[in-house]
Amino acid sequence: MAKSRAARKPAAGAGELRIIGGDWRSRRLRFPEAGGVRPTPARTRETLFNWLVYHLAGSRCLDLFAGSGALGLEALSRGAGTATLVDHTPALAQALKANLRALDCDRAEVVCQSVESYLRQPPGAPFDIVFMDPPFRQGWLDTLFPLLAQPGWIRDGGWVYVEQESDGATTTPPAAWQLHRQKTAGQVRYSLYRVGAGTEPQT
Repeated sequence: MAKSRAARKPAAGAGELRIIGGDWRSRRLRFPEAGGVRPTPARTRETLFNWLVYHLAGSRCLDLFAGSGALGLEALSRGAGTATLVDHTPALAQALKANLRALDCDRAEVVCQSVESYLRQPPGAPFDIVFMDPPFRQGWLDTLFPLLAQPGWIRDGGWVYVEQESDGATTTPPAAWQLHRQKTAGQVRYSLYRVGAGTEPQT
């Protein structure tokens, strides 16, 4: 029995992600500890997806700095139509593909490319929800907010979720983005914005 329990532990140099809701609830997935990956904690994910509960079904999602896939995979588990997961670290991209195969999921695309390079190319069909959890204290939001604000990336009335360090100044979002929800948990401030003419006041 002890041997069986030990076999379920993550291997050295590996992390483990547990999906907390939806079709894949309680599924555990492995990912390499590469590229400084920092999965969004379960409690924060639960809050975020409670905010988005009425907007997930059939949505097109973009997970930037996908890392372990915590946000994109959770969205797919809870009914998102498709997800594009972008991460520049080859080991993480390969793990994402392997985990999608393990979940028997063909509704996601993994892109092994820097987020900045990805957003500098012409967009395809606009996304309904964008998740963005960049490395802290590197000024990523100042660079990426203007790129995401270009026409074609996010549909009118879509959503952008952002994580950043709680002890830093909040990066000013594009004029068309309205803050819908915001919370702080330890060292992380997480915010949800509504984009464009579909904005609605915070309740």
